[in-house]
Amino acid sequence: MGQVLTPKIGAGAAPEGAAPYPDGKRRCGWVSADALYLDYHDTEWGVPEHDDRALFEKLILDGFQAGLSWLTILRKRDAFRKAFSGFEPERIARYRADKLARLMADPGIVRNRAKIEATVDNARAYLDLRDKGQRFAPFLWQFTAGRTVINHWKAPGQVPAETRESRAMSKALKDAGFRFVGPTICYAFMQAVGMVDDHLADCFRRAETRPATSLAAL
Repeated sequence: MGQVLTPKIGAGAAPEGAAPYPDGKRRCGWVSADALYLDYHDTEWGVPEHDDRALFEKLILDGFQAGLSWLTILRKRDAFRKAFSGFEPERIARYRADKLARLMADPGIVRNRAKIEATVDNARAYLDLRDKGQRFAPFLWQFTAGRTVINHWKAPGQVPAETRESRAMSKALKDAGFRFVGPTICYAFMQAVGMVDDHLADCFRRAETRPATSLAAL
């Protein structure tokens, strides 16, 4: 979607203002006709998420996506969950060299050593925040004051790659010991978990999500 990481335009994507999908509905311009992509856009992208573990998973997967298409990550998501212990930070934080070697040999995931090692560091940073009395969800949602920021974009090209809020989140995460959390990754993450509503004005999901996401309860 525009320059942000989470969705990227792929084969079969809707031309701006068109609706080439079998159901005739209009969607954001980055959505291809791939069934997995459609389901992600229609049921998950932009829906407010407040579960600590789920937020951790989504942040890690957005880090793995850097340099790749989001559809690639979606197709591997089940394999990622299996390989990374259901994205339970307590388990990931205990990974040692033998586990990292098995992950590097797993064809079901993105085998990038830096990202794999960062996942372990991020799990430890997550636990460190918790040990200090800081839950992950409020820590992240503070950058939109606990609310979903509703934007009013009409075309994919209007959507920014990063914002003041995503830069602030990136800095705070890095200060807390997280890696692969640059401002662009953070903005893609904010879109995915409903901290911002970036469904385009003519997207059918816009009408469905706007009333429910105008205010997010922590």
